[in-house]
Amino acid sequence: MNSFPIMVGALCVLVLGYRFYSAFIAAKALALDPNRQMPSHQFEDGHNYVPMNKWVLFGHHFAAIAGAGPLVGPTLAMQFGYAPGLIWLLAGAVLAGCVHDFVILVASVRHNGRSLPEIARAEIGPVAGFTAGVAVLFIVVVALAGLGLVVVNALAESSWGTFTIAMTIPIAIVMGLYMFRIKPGSIRGPSIAGVTVLVAAVVGGQWVATSSIGSWFLFDHHQLTALLCIYGFAASVLPVWLLLAPRDYLSSYMKVGTVFLLIVGVLVVRPDLQFPAFTEWIHGGGPIIPGKLFPFVFITIACGAISGFHALVASGTTPKMLDRETDARMIGYGAMAMECLVGIVALIAAASLHPGDFYAINVPAAAYAKLGLEPVNLAELSREVGENVAGRTGGAVSLAVGMAQIFSAIPGMKSLMGVWYHFAIMFEALFILTTIDAGTRVGRFLLQEFLGNFNRRFGETSWLPGSLLTTTAIVVSWGYFIYTGSIRTIWPMFGTANQLLACVALAVGTTFLVNMGKPRYALLTALPMLFVATTTLSAGYLNVVDNFLPLAQTAGNAFRGYLQAGLSIVMMVAVVVVLVDAGRRCVATLRGEPIPPKAFGPAEVREGVPQRCC
Repeated sequence: MNSFPIMVGALCVLVLGYRFYSAFIAAKALALDPNRQMPSHQFEDGHNYVPMNKWVLFGHHFAAIAGAGPLVGPTLAMQFGYAPGLIWLLAGAVLAGCVHDFVILVASVRHNGRSLPEIARAEIGPVAGFTAGVAVLFIVVVALAGLGLVVVNALAESSWGTFTIAMTIPIAIVMGLYMFRIKPGSIRGPSIAGVTVLVAAVVGGQWVATSSIGSWFLFDHHQLTALLCIYGFAASVLPVWLLLAPRDYLSSYMKVGTVFLLIVGVLVVRPDLQFPAFTEWIHGGGPIIPGKLFPFVFITIACGAISGFHALVASGTTPKMLDRETDARMIGYGAMAMECLVGIVALIAAASLHPGDFYAINVPAAAYAKLGLEPVNLAELSREVGENVAGRTGGAVSLAVGMAQIFSAIPGMKSLMGVWYHFAIMFEALFILTTIDAGTRVGRFLLQEFLGNFNRRFGETSWLPGSLLTTTAIVVSWGYFIYTGSIRTIWPMFGTANQLLACVALAVGTTFLVNMGKPRYALLTALPMLFVATTTLSAGYLNVVDNFLPLAQTAGNAFRGYLQAGLSIVMMVAVVVVLVDAGRRCVATLRGEPIPPKAFGPAEVREGVPQRCC
């Protein structure tokens, strides 16, 4: 199968979805008002609430939501063939994922930038608010662990990649100081300078790797985990304008630019997909994903189609920086459509590898020997990229090899395979790290708001002791899972947690629309909610029975296996409680009962005034 018609068709679907479906939701379901007072202006504090140019904010939001999921998910799901991933990426994103992000962003803006659990408390009730808070805290830790594990696996023992990623931190700090303190509002100059220096860091990384200082940037799995924890801590407690926003904005240039370069590469090179549409492992027994096509393809694809993690960003940092309510369409729906496009090009890049090479990279050597496959170009690929890529599980390395193959097939690029490979590794790591930093900050907000129900000071996000304590708790929690986990155990758990969080967000969004006096449009979120709940709860049950409990029976893994099984059960029970409570609240509203006193009701929609809550 040639990739050209797939790429063109995917572009058409996403463009049409944004042009018409998002416009319909903005005008009819959400009634966006450009004159509504925004939290970024109402509560501006120079730390968390900061009005921001919509393009800079789009860059931050896209960088924060686009983590490992759209890259690694479609790559790992290649075990089932390219067709299941392609279908779910497009249908899931246009009809579910983009709607999910858009609605939650607007709901958070209308609740003064409050988090998802607090919106649940206001729109549904205290039971849903408390339960959602518990569920979200567990889920965000698991999600960050799944994302962080991928970048650790990709950068382990790679001084070139680690040097390039390390350089993004001082570059971002200088950009933040210039754009927000030295010359506020300046974008073009810092952007050009930042991207130029970053590209130089990618090229210079080759010299660093072969020089005497290369050992300074050579770390193993555990060392990288510790460094990642330190970075996540710093990004969470520093002012948002100093590191988080400028680094995400800088990363967005590389992300968007690389995606479009990949699209051009696919359209020019037109690589053939070496994988079949469906493989023999759709019935289970595959070497990467421990389960059948249904329901495991949905939790494996994860973020590229719909991601509950996005609800944390859409109700975390982004609503506190939105300048006008109408910007939510481009940032909410548009950024998710862009992430789906990332998933499509990742799928094409991975499928362009021969299956023998793909599994040789993504499966440990002992397991690969049992598959009856032979490598085709693996030795040549390792020589060209300058690293041994065999047995580099996790999806990131195989994706980087696939991307490098496409780039190096462009006329005049053949000799740059190694540069393109490490550029792709940097590209992937940027995706993931911008999710780690934003996710840790969002996790800190969530924990502070949750503890604020018991101690008022913790609810003040600017209170430094509270920020330090809650950030430490979040970082240590996800750091533990990365330190002790593997892609086979962490990724299914991440996918389940991520999609369960999407169920919670869609339930909250459905209730928000009903309380707002828009019940006819509530199906926009209710139907995706029912579908995602069915697939994810099924996958969660199978994970516990077939994956985590058997893991607990193996030597040395009892604690980890039972912990993962227990967390999965707690998350599933909590999500069911939220879904039931949301259904109860919607029925009550439709029967004419008064909406909760802090909900965003019909009067606020008509008058465009700040909401009553929070």
